[in-house]
Amino acid sequence: MEDLLPKAEQLGALLKARGETIAVSESSSGGLLSAALLAVPGASAYFRGGAVVYTPQARAALLGIGDPQMRGLRSASEPYASLLAETVRSRLATTWGLAETGAAGPTGNRYGDAAGHSCLAVSGPVSQVRTLETGRAGRAANMRAFAHAALDLLAEAIAAAPAVPPRA
Repeated sequence: MEDLLPKAEQLGALLKARGETIAVSESSSGGLLSAALLAVPGASAYFRGGAVVYTPQARAALLGIGDPQMRGLRSASEPYASLLAETVRSRLATTWGLAETGAAGPTGNRYGDAAGHSCLAVSGPVSQVRTLETGRAGRAANMRAFAHAALDLLAEAIAAAPAVPPRA
């Protein structure tokens, strides 16, 4: 996680300076996103909460996303990542929602995605979505790569957005 801290520190300082907040929904990164953002002193100024949404049971219990919202969607896809980002943002009333979903490895998932596949999304004043394919089977390395890519996507979205008042 040490390699994530410089990015998390920059993002934390930026969020604090702008008076903005964030919530996280992650899956294959296994909590690394939340841990990195929370490792920054003063994180309570911007971090409202996060969840490791690793199973359908967690998705329903933690985010309230059930079968009706999942109709026509599959996990580890860009539309699903967008749904997670918007839902966690809405439920925690934050400026930004950040989501990651994928297949860390060493094998692919049941949807046919190879190990190293992750879909990332940011919801907020600027919303973005991206798919990452590392081409590697190493679980821990993929988890770190997913977290790095998600933090990079968040940084891009914040840079593209005008500063807005915090959500109540």
